[in-house]
Amino acid sequence: MSIRVLLVDDDPLVRAGLRYLFDAAPDLTVVGEAGDGDEAVTAVQRHSPDVVLMDLRLPRVDGITATVRVRALPNPPHVIALTTWDVNDAVLRSLEAGASGFLLKAADPQDILRAVRSVMDGDAVLSPRSTKQLLDHLRAEDSGGHRRSARDALGGLTDREREVCVAVGHGLSNAETAGRLFIAEATVKAHLSAIQTKLGVRNRVEIAVLAERAGLLRPS
Repeated sequence: MSIRVLLVDDDPLVRAGLRYLFDAAPDLTVVGEAGDGDEAVTAVQRHSPDVVLMDLRLPRVDGITATVRVRALPNPPHVIALTTWDVNDAVLRSLEAGASGFLLKAADPQDILRAVRSVMDGDAVLSPRSTKQLLDHLRAEDSGGHRRSARDALGGLTDREREVCVAVGHGLSNAETAGRLFIAEATVKAHLSAIQTKLGVRNRVEIAVLAERAGLLRPS
């Protein structure tokens, strides 16, 4: 079954380029477009997409606010933030608002297609490069309070679950994590589900953030 995608960007040329990209993929279908945050919420309600590609810099209602509103809908779609910048506060706020990850608009077309497919499978949305940028940004702004809270949260995980957290924090996919830990990919998915339940997080990005803040990703 085809993955239904909604494009949200105020630049018609960007939307046209993305539509051309998705139209060439047999398993992806663009079901609608929107030019600002207000239109995005209405378009989600009208078209019921599986994934929304959300530009963060939008007129009237910005992409972060639109992400909050979209994720608050019944049976909300996944949201992937689109940005022209590297990691900054806006990207972090979009992740806190419920986005499953982010992509640079300059990303390789195959990376964009892969991200949409991956988010539907609960797999990695951030590339290792993007994950590194995110975690470097967190290190620059981190506080003792964040560290203590993250360590307390991860204290309830098993040793294997903590190993999976580290792999996620390094930007590995489920298959790559399985290979590193010599376990089945289905077992990785089961661990991820247990980790999300125990930590009260929604996605891999939030797991990576907690792993970094707890110090699991830093050289000992």
